Order: sequence, then structure tokens, then C-alpha cells
Amino acid sequence: MSTLYDIPLRTLDGTPATLGDHRGKALLVVNVASKCGLTPQYEGLERLQKRYADRGFTVLGVPCNQFGGQEPGTAEEIQTFCSTTYGVSFPLLEKADVNGANRHPLYAELARVPDASGEAGDITWNFEKFLVSAEGEVVARFRPGTEPEAAEVTGAIEAQLRR
Repeated sequence: MSTLYDIPLRTLDGTPATLGDHRGKALLVVNVASKCGLTPQYEGLERLQKRYADRGFTVLGVPCNQFGGQEPGTAEEIQTFCSTTYGVSFPLLEKADVNGANRHPLYAELARVPDASGEAGDITWNFEKFLVSAEGEVVARFRPGTEPEAAEVTGAIEAQLRR
């Protein structure tokens, strides 16, 4: 049986990858954009990365240009922006579609997961967050307006971490 860990991905620099490369870690998978009103969420995402990395956690950013064309850059431009503007140290994947006919297979699976109000379906905007357990199960979905360091996010992350 195929799992989230088996879905082929590529890092921002084009290197083949899978979520299985992070097996045993809790992951916060986030579709990101450089020119969005929510782009400052990179700060909170990076703080989560620094706070929890040594307990088996990583943020995984997935650049997406589907919402208002807010991630128009090349892979190099995205990497430079993220590292110089926000000091991003967490991994970034290749730009991907999260909705529609060309939806990446990862997001085809993630979109099936309901949020706290029980709603599943299309990604609504940039910075929608999915928490994946160390065993590869999606355990929570947080809509774009939920700040990375909101109590419901940090509580869910901490519940998935090694002690």
C-alpha cells in the first residue's frame, strides 16, 4: 500500500525526494508564497523549526503560485528570498500546484484531510498547514489564517514530538 512517504517529490533545487526522507519526524507541510499578505508567517514557521527541530520536527515548505500569482519566482529566487528575508532553514520543495487538474499527488492526499471544523477539500490560500505524524499520518489541518505559533498548532505539534 502506498503512503504519503512514497509520493515522489523534488527539493527546490530539483533533487528527487520523498516525505520518507523525514521518516520518524513530525512534519508541518505548508504551501508558501513570497508575495502574499501572509508571507510574514515565514517568521513563525522558522521559529517553530528552531524550537522543535531537536525533538524530531521539521517544517516543509511547498512554494505555490496558484493564489494570485504570489510565488512567481524561479527556484533560485525563492531560495534567496526565503533565506535572506526570513532566515529560512527548513527544507523547501519544488514549486507545485495544490489544487486543480495539475494538483501535486501530495496535495491530492492532503486535501482529503478535514480541518478542525470537519471541512476537507481544496487548499483555500497560501500558508495552509498540515501536520504529519512521525508515522506518516496527517493528524491536523490548519487554514491559512491560523498563525504558525497559535496555541492549536503548537499544541498539536508538541503532541507529536519525542519527549
